[in-house]
Amino acid sequence: MRRLIVFLLLSFTLSGVAQTRQELRDSLKAATDRLAYHPDSIALRLEKARYNLELEQWGFAQEEYDYILKRYPQHLAALFFRAYTNERLYRYNFARLDYENLLTIVPAHFEARLGLALLNQKDKKYTEAMDQINILVLQHPDSAIAYAARAGIETEREMYSLAIYDYTEALLRDPKNTDYLLSRADLYIRERQFKAARKDLDRLVSLGVPKPSLKEFYKRLKR
Repeated sequence: MRRLIVFLLLSFTLSGVAQTRQELRDSLKAATDRLAYHPDSIALRLEKARYNLELEQWGFAQEEYDYILKRYPQHLAALFFRAYTNERLYRYNFARLDYENLLTIVPAHFEARLGLALLNQKDKKYTEAMDQINILVLQHPDSAIAYAARAGIETEREMYSLAIYDYTEALLRDPKNTDYLLSRADLYIRERQFKAARKDLDRLVSLGVPKPSLKEFYKRLKR
């Protein structure tokens, strides 16, 4: 589930075009070469930072976002991705500040609110994490991802009944999402609701998930 959420966060402005690491390095070099001739170009700095991010060159990406934000303090993409970069550098307080500044500008910014909630959860600020994820659900009541994200946080805190409810709400909005179904099946098993768990596992098979890959889950039904 967390991998799904991170993918969502990165998809905010990243290209979405799959590239090999060598292709990314080639693209980075081309962007760097162009930037040498146009050092004030914000578009080129964002492009270069994007490749830095995809190559996990966090420090270089942060330098580009710092440059942009010194000139345009309210640049949304730069704020968002500097927050993400700071988080990867374990600079949680700086990341939190960037998310909060972004949300001051755009209070209903989905990715920033989600990023802040997940950051607080990671930083063991559990009350703040739940406050932010509750706001996210209130602001985006039609979003399956908002409910699933809250379910993920609740699962980490062993609030299994609440998590089952939220995965159910997510599935009402995205009925064929196999990640949500598998997560709910796991929770049903933990809560010893084996009939409901089997129903979810069988639904996964009907959606094309190979039954052998679910072997361990089915075995847990028999314990």
